[in-house]
Amino acid sequence: MFAAPLINRRLFITSAIAAAAFPAIAEEAPADWTLPEQYLPTKIRLRDNFEPGLILVDPNTFSLYWTMPKKSAIRYTVGVGRANLYEPGVFSVGAKKEWPSWTPTKEMIARNPAQYARWEKGMPGGPSNPLGARALYLFDDVRGDTFLRIHGTPQPWTIASAVSNGCVRLVNEHIAILFRDAPIGTKVVLYPKKSQA
Repeated sequence: MFAAPLINRRLFITSAIAAAAFPAIAEEAPADWTLPEQYLPTKIRLRDNFEPGLILVDPNTFSLYWTMPKKSAIRYTVGVGRANLYEPGVFSVGAKKEWPSWTPTKEMIARNPAQYARWEKGMPGGPSNPLGARALYLFDDVRGDTFLRIHGTPQPWTIASAVSNGCVRLVNEHIAILFRDAPIGTKVVLYPKKSQA
């Protein structure tokens, strides 16, 4: 397994949006919802010199960083796992799929059978699929496929919140860019939530 680079948030980026600035989640799209400008991908300068081509996720600011040369990165706004479902660690992209199918895990079905049991044999890919337009499948050296994903969402208003069953979600248009840029084997670091540190 990869060793996680040591960082703290002061050294990570020159500025970060506080988690408190993000709105509460909603099951239904708010009336006339549009993606807020502050959620658009933004090129930022890093204080530390990270290897280019890493995916770094800071769940405390709902931020995913795609590192680039010369201490720069693209920052994406993401949704992360709720409560104790978020799993920090170091992973690699073991598979990539366009318009992926989705099958809830046994744990998800046990937690909420009314919502998930009908999909125990899987849901085909498409615009209403929870994995959205693209998915990066996270693997580690012990388990292989961890069932963690970085994926799109048909509910873009839920980004910038802790709402998922453990995965990291982006707006469909943004995961399409990351999907293009991140090859199989890309190292992914999911940093701990403050409560996990």
